Amino acid sequence: MRAVVQLGYGGPPEVLGVRELDLPSLGDGEVLVRVRAASVHPDVWHVVTGLPRALRLMGSGVRRPSNVVPGTDMAGEVESVGAGVTRLRPGDEVLGETLGGMQWRNGGAYAEYVAVAEDALAVKPSQVTFEQAATVPTAGLIALANLPDQDQAPSQRVLVNGAGGGVGAIAVQLARSWGAQVTAVDHTRKLDLLRALGADRVIDYTTDDVTRSSDRYDLVFDVVGNHPFSAYRRVLADDGAYGLIGHDQFGAQGRRWLGSIPRMFGLMARSPVERRLPRPSFKAPDRTASMARLRDLLEDGAITPVVARAFPLEQVPDALELLASGQAVGRIVVVP
Repeated sequence: MRAVVQLGYGGPPEVLGVRELDLPSLGDGEVLVRVRAASVHPDVWHVVTGLPRALRLMGSGVRRPSNVVPGTDMAGEVESVGAGVTRLRPGDEVLGETLGGMQWRNGGAYAEYVAVAEDALAVKPSQVTFEQAATVPTAGLIALANLPDQDQAPSQRVLVNGAGGGVGAIAVQLARSWGAQVTAVDHTRKLDLLRALGADRVIDYTTDDVTRSSDRYDLVFDVVGNHPFSAYRRVLADDGAYGLIGHDQFGAQGRRWLGSIPRMFGLMARSPVERRLPRPSFKAPDRTASMARLRDLLEDGAITPVVARAFPLEQVPDALELLASGQAVGRIVVVP
């Protein structure tokens, strides 16, 4: 099969190329998927560049990636199934995430075929394209894991900062599905997209600082983390909640060794005395249940992915550079 191969850490044009590799072998409970589309998202950029450097100690590989094929989420067709697989069969159209747990490592999705655990896959709704479906798993799982459940949501006024990216766009749509009033913050070029996704109000961060507003929000869902929590306290309701995803803006913030890790630990340390911060939880969500929920949201139209551009395997470096530029309006995918 043809696959993108990463030979080291660095700029995508310098470390990525397309090679012929053997088909993946299947273990018990695994499915061989013919990849029709795979998403381009920030975790992939981090593993290709090796930034922040701490990620290399979290399973990626110290000097070079232990798995040489990048990509973590995809959509495609089941080619064959391994022993113990009971839910899927050849010919099924699926979407899913190729890795469990920590995503700062390669998962093999940028290839013509990939082996995936059955419990990481959901059947693709028929009205959703492979390109759309491929954009959902990683971003959707992050959004589900960090947003409150609808019946526990802190009322109706929700602010999403970084709303035009993968996680932010899903957060906007999920909050709208609750019936919340959603304010979406992003760059000028993405405001029309956010209106189309259902945002009640949009704010252009290039001209307005949302933390200086007189408005108050019951939930601040902060994807990009370009303001400290102390700034958001000014716009949070007394009983509101704040959640940080911790996007490092592709190294622009200069934290090349630890990235946003110190900030995340700092917020966790404050959570016992700051009621508006979530209590830390180290229990992983049930992946099969979460994928099934994402599948239902796609089926019902509560989530409608917008694809900006598709790239062939040979142009994955260009795809990653477009992602890091912030110019894309919608999601970027790779089509083997």
